[in-house]
Amino acid sequence: MPQVDLYTIKGTKSGKISLPKEIFKVPVNEALMAQSVRVYLSNQRKARAKSKTKSEINLTKSKWFRQKGTGRARHGAKSAPIFVGGGTAHGPKGIENFKLKMSKVLKKKALFSALSQKLGEKKILVIKDFGKLEPKTKQMADLLSKFKLGEKKVSLVLPKDFENVKRASGNIKNLNLLQADLINPYQVLNSNQLLFAQESIGELEKKFLKKK
Repeated sequence: MPQVDLYTIKGTKSGKISLPKEIFKVPVNEALMAQSVRVYLSNQRKARAKSKTKSEINLTKSKWFRQKGTGRARHGAKSAPIFVGGGTAHGPKGIENFKLKMSKVLKKKALFSALSQKLGEKKILVIKDFGKLEPKTKQMADLLSKFKLGEKKVSLVLPKDFENVKRASGNIKNLNLLQADLINPYQVLNSNQLLFAQESIGELEKKFLKKK
């Protein structure tokens, strides 16, 4: 099983911890990770663009010049799409669906692949006793500085009940909080460094390696 250094909340080493190989030691599949990121980003997209149709334009709907005798083509409402200021033909309606789907099995494989890649790049740290951290921004900033992570995009992977860590992290730039049982490949790949609470490893095993 792969092992990484285990650190205390003071930034000192406290031995090593074994990580489940089924999650952190699988072949890296770049194509699957790219597909997962595409699906995630597409599902965050909302259809905000909307153009007005002919019926929504506030121009006369009456016939604005006579049918015959002008030498011009026959026309009805001035709000027709062919006129300046008229409606838009076949424009966005604000109800477009950008949702994409990916099976749970592939999502899980993509997540394991992303975590394995980060471990191979030595960008995963595990902290014990994270729950004992005081809810003070200064303590979290000091911890990050000891790992020399001040300017990097760092993600804390925490169990859902670590409120003190969340409060200590709220005002720190480039620091994201991720819930262990809801983590996804995009969040992993979008981080320069991952800091796992020791309890989060168990959360991952419970969520993804549970036996039927």
